[in-house]
Amino acid sequence: MKSERRQRSSRRALSRELAQLRARLSEAEQTLRAIRNGEVDALVVAGKAGPQVFTLQGAEHAYRMLMESMNEGALTLTADKMILYANQCFARMVKCPLEQVIGSSFRRFLSAEDRATLRPLLKRAGKSGSKIQVVLHARDGSQVPAQISIRPLAKNDFDRAVIGMVVTDMRAARRNEEMLRALSHRLLQAQETERGRVALELHDRITQLLCAVLVRSQALADNLSVRDGRSKGEAMKLREMLGQTAEEVEHISRNLRPSVLDELGLAAVLRDTSTEFTKRTGVSVKLACVQLSARLPADTELTLYRILQEALKNVEKHARARHVTVRLSQQGALVQLAIKDDGIGFDPTHHPAKRRGGGGLDLFSMQERAAYLGGALTVKSARRAGTEIVARIPLPPGAPAADSAIL
Repeated sequence: MKSERRQRSSRRALSRELAQLRARLSEAEQTLRAIRNGEVDALVVAGKAGPQVFTLQGAEHAYRMLMESMNEGALTLTADKMILYANQCFARMVKCPLEQVIGSSFRRFLSAEDRATLRPLLKRAGKSGSKIQVVLHARDGSQVPAQISIRPLAKNDFDRAVIGMVVTDMRAARRNEEMLRALSHRLLQAQETERGRVALELHDRITQLLCAVLVRSQALADNLSVRDGRSKGEAMKLREMLGQTAEEVEHISRNLRPSVLDELGLAAVLRDTSTEFTKRTGVSVKLACVQLSARLPADTELTLYRILQEALKNVEKHARARHVTVRLSQQGALVQLAIKDDGIGFDPTHHPAKRRGGGGLDLFSMQERAAYLGGALTVKSARRAGTEIVARIPLPPGAPAADSAIL
């Protein structure tokens, strides 16, 4: 009997504790619902130091302090682009007093082109976030390249949808990019200088030495009597191997720095490179080259030659092509080199070749070379549809026009 009474007492105690927990859970859910609906102005939180009151106004103050300490611009906009809030960082960015920024239209800091670009993004901002790069126009007339991150926010006290913006000043990033580009160019220049030195060394010393040994081996074979047939055969094999080695050294020397580029110019080296590629790989190369009336700048010629060299290397390694078309042309102050193959192609948006290294197509180095001269390199490709690489390099002012001769 005593055991049954104890069990009933324990069950009643557990039931009371469960009811209390349910009541606390319901109270917590009601509190959270009230906070979400804006029905609560403060919370009382019990702790070791006793109950403490946290107001939502205090939380907003902490939020504003965080926004002011950011190294990026922070904005709150209405759907019609009126600025409800801006931090000091954005005001400094556009060189305008904060009191003149707040309440003004964000459009005043944008060009007409950027306004048109931003308009559809702001319309979509109520559903999802987005990013865009613009140029801000500061009050003193200076321009600030910036990246804007747009996110939808909750409605304000007037039941109007608002948009949050984080504005990142891209000037430091642009300076870093320019410094990196200049460093890359210096590395390329050092690489080209070393290539030229090694090519000259191979051509002037190693090739000549091999030719001398080749002549001596031929003389040795000629002096052997008929009775020394075996030795004579070995001497002829040695001569053949020396000849192949001399050809390979000459090929390496041309790849490092073809002398014809310096002596005769870009058109001649494109022709020689295409002919040598067809002879070595069996892939047909059709060259259409506009005869320029004068030599191009040395940097331009070298850059376009390296782009062709890399493109043909990619054709040989990856494309499985049978035909390649190479066309050099001049359109006004722009020189264009287009290389198109009928190979298997690839997806440029997912291919690891977009980055340097990794054993893939080194498109990055080609793009880097073109970009340093103020040009651009584009790649068009699709699986089983071949690949076309087009490099466009601007010529300096006063460059001569091209005539219509085709090589």
